[in-house]
Amino acid sequence: MKYMIMMFGDAATAMETKSREWLVEMTTFMRGLNQELADNGELVVAEGLADSVRAKTVTLVDGAPVVTDGPFAEAKESLIGFWIVDVEDEARVLAIGGRIVAYSERLEIRPVLGGPPEL
Repeated sequence: MKYMIMMFGDAATAMETKSREWLVEMTTFMRGLNQELADNGELVVAEGLADSVRAKTVTLVDGAPVVTDGPFAEAKESLIGFWIVDVEDEARVLAIGGRIVAYSERLEIRPVLGGPPEL
């Protein structure tokens, strides 16, 4: 079953508040985890995202698209990276998430649907 693991944070704050050693440790962990998941055949894709100051939000206003600067949510923390994994069951994705959360403090995990719901 496929799941998306979403990691939230604020890269600018991390760069200001975390030690260089912590940042190196976190980066090493993420690279190792990605390699482990790839070796296990569980990794579909994993990507880090640019800081939210580079985000754009597109909304529909009076039938026309309007682009504004910044992420959709008005919060300091935003989506900073994600994994899509294909694992045996929910217990496995929760175990993976339990390892990642040491570096992000909060994750969101959702099943990936194979298509739109039946109508």
